[in-house]
Amino acid sequence: MNDDILSHYMEAGALAKRFRDKAAAMVVPGESILELVDTIEQAIRDEGAGIAFPLNISINEDAAHDTAGPGDERLFSEGDVVKVDLGVHIEGYVADTATTVDLGDNALLVEASRAALNAALALVRPGVTTGEMGTVIQHEIESRGFRPVANLTGHGLSHFSLHGEPMIPNISMNGGAVIKEGMVFAVEPFASSGTGMVSDSNRTLIYSQIASRGVRLPSAKRVMDQIQDRRSLPFAKRWLTGDKIDLALSTLKRSGVVRGYPVLHDCSGSLVSQAEHTLIVTEDGCVITTL
Repeated sequence: MNDDILSHYMEAGALAKRFRDKAAAMVVPGESILELVDTIEQAIRDEGAGIAFPLNISINEDAAHDTAGPGDERLFSEGDVVKVDLGVHIEGYVADTATTVDLGDNALLVEASRAALNAALALVRPGVTTGEMGTVIQHEIESRGFRPVANLTGHGLSHFSLHGEPMIPNISMNGGAVIKEGMVFAVEPFASSGTGMVSDSNRTLIYSQIASRGVRLPSAKRVMDQIQDRRSLPFAKRWLTGDKIDLALSTLKRSGVVRGYPVLHDCSGSLVSQAEHTLIVTEDGCVITTL
């Protein structure tokens, strides 16, 4: 990693922290989810930075991949547990960070994911395994009476890439990848009052391009024109303009050009908290870019 790349990662991290905290402060009962995401995403653009993925606002049993849809009329409510997951990039170098805002009486659940994150970060140094990190994450969450979400993980970050190696489990496992100096990754514990396993819901509001090939349908061509500059980074359905958007996205999915990211949820009535930081592994520890 050269000085320019390091500078990009650090700048992205500082901006991600600022906008994460600004977004969290806007999570207030009665306020609009659509207004929040539009405001924060535009503020990122106004800084001259890139949006690494649509601002995720996932509520209660929804753990990840939710955002406002076109014309979304949802408002925050008393009692909600709201995950704010935000990504910024500078020249393709990404910072990914998340926090949970409790609009009810769920302080221990929020503490569980934050304590798990802090314990894992404290462990990071060359030679440690990702399995060891999963062990401390699971311990911190279970010691507070909750379940870690076993089928969500932290993930490596690289140039214009959000999900690479190493994978950081949220449960104990033997072995795993060995942490090395220069690695960049996000640690992302989720604590749940439910089953600790998430599944796809029937709502999809976030997509990414996974292939490039010709399409005939005019509405699909218009969508392709709008997403080309994303360089495979995810985009929101609400960012798209024009008519027949649903038909276009369905056509592009069937053609293998885009993939959808359904909202991921635990069982009905459960609550999920999340905490996340991005870090760069150093000779004797790590630098947390989003702190």
